[in-house]
Amino acid sequence: MDDQLPRSSSSTVSPPPASSLTFNKCHVDRMINSSHYCSPSRTIYSDRFIPSRSASKFALFDIPASPTSAASGVSPPAADGREDSSSAYTMLLKTALFGPDAAGVPVPVTPEKRSSSASVMTISSRNIFRYKTETRQSFHSLSPFMCDDAVPGVNHSPVKAPRKVPRSPYKVLDAPALQDDFYLNLVDWSSHNVLAVGLGNCVYLWNACSSKVTKLCDLGIDDCVCSVGWAQRGTHLAVGTSNGKVQMLLFMQLHESAVQDNPLQKARLRESLHCKIWDAARCKKIRSMEGHRLRVGALAWSSSLLSSGGRDKNIYQRDIRAQEDFVSKLSGHKSEVCGLKWSYDNRELASGGNDNRLFVWNQHSTQPVLKYCEHTAAVKAIAWSPHIHGLLASGGGTADRCIRFWNTTTNSHLSCMDTGSQVCNLVWSKNVNELVSTHGYSQNQIIVWRYPTMSKLATLTGHTYRVLYLAISPDGQTIVTGAGDETLRFWNVFPSPKSQNTESEIGASSLGRTIIR
Repeated sequence: MDDQLPRSSSSTVSPPPASSLTFNKCHVDRMINSSHYCSPSRTIYSDRFIPSRSASKFALFDIPASPTSAASGVSPPAADGREDSSSAYTMLLKTALFGPDAAGVPVPVTPEKRSSSASVMTISSRNIFRYKTETRQSFHSLSPFMCDDAVPGVNHSPVKAPRKVPRSPYKVLDAPALQDDFYLNLVDWSSHNVLAVGLGNCVYLWNACSSKVTKLCDLGIDDCVCSVGWAQRGTHLAVGTSNGKVQMLLFMQLHESAVQDNPLQKARLRESLHCKIWDAARCKKIRSMEGHRLRVGALAWSSSLLSSGGRDKNIYQRDIRAQEDFVSKLSGHKSEVCGLKWSYDNRELASGGNDNRLFVWNQHSTQPVLKYCEHTAAVKAIAWSPHIHGLLASGGGTADRCIRFWNTTTNSHLSCMDTGSQVCNLVWSKNVNELVSTHGYSQNQIIVWRYPTMSKLATLTGHTYRVLYLAISPDGQTIVTGAGDETLRFWNVFPSPKSQNTESEIGASSLGRTIIR
């Protein structure tokens, strides 16, 4: 019968199948022409012929997406959007399991892949399975089934986790009589890690290392502190007053034990009470400089040069080595000067005023070399970038609410960011390319920005009044903010310069509260 299989005998050898002859012939030809054959990548074949999933063409299975679509060729109408999401998920799953060919998505092939796959396809171009050495799978691959081929439309690169910024301050200091005045600058942090704060008619020092608070000076009932500013070395402190004077104090750090053991030192401290300038670390008043007719609300240091801005619309340049009270007078603003900042190279001075103007001066000019008039409110917030030469940031008041960036080298306006609230202060991080802004109504928030994208890294809240005062620690990791709610709050917002990925875990559990006087 035709359907019966022929019997095989032990003496008869059946001929090899045609596919085997074809396969052997290919191997013989390859061995003969091995000197002329160059493979871009080493390929090893096994005699067990285990198919490689990544190279196999599962699209030849012709698996339909759904029974309805396979029969009619038209996808059924979506029911409440669930069918669309299901088909999208099915397409993505099929692509991950069987490759882009199964989903009908074209994938670009590199010349290296094209040449390596061509050598495999010479055996049989219509085989479903492929046999080649498995390549190493990427560590960040999304699918355990895929090796080289990536899923189209999916980002396979590793995602860097955003840096976590603690949402609570790690320390709070009570600061009675801290004025709620937008045009004053009453907080500054020295390079010796000492914080100076102006409260009413007194100046207080807070040592960040020992957490001790000491009273530095008392101006009396007829005067008031309007600004404080440390020199870069942290040895000189300037104090601007409401009567237009600028007092200069010399700060010399001494061990507390040396003061306690030295009777002569104790006597000097008792004598200093009469001149209303004292400190356990011994501070000495150097001089009192005049020039302004009204209050001095802004101070900025450039080595031995001190700049002071006041309500009289003028800026005075003072060399503390000279006998004169000031060496030059800068006129240009039409209203009170409330913001002053020297660039990091000490070549340019930026000034902001209540006339909505931002001016840039150099060391030798008495007139502004650059004038920016785009702000529509008072410009108090000013910050120079420590990373890019000539990059200046400025913030406007309630009617403006914008942070603007300028290139003073090319005299160009770079970008503008509407923050939605009054910009009170700006400070740039020395460790990373980020900056902090403090704001007023309605949230009184503190925002950490990533430059140049100006994406919000964190928004910190806690103050009940507008955050008018801002200073940064010498290591560049901590900021202190002050507000009319009579509190100073310390926040860990920036990473250390050695490890920018260090995450601070300080939370509300470590919250401390201290009275600054």
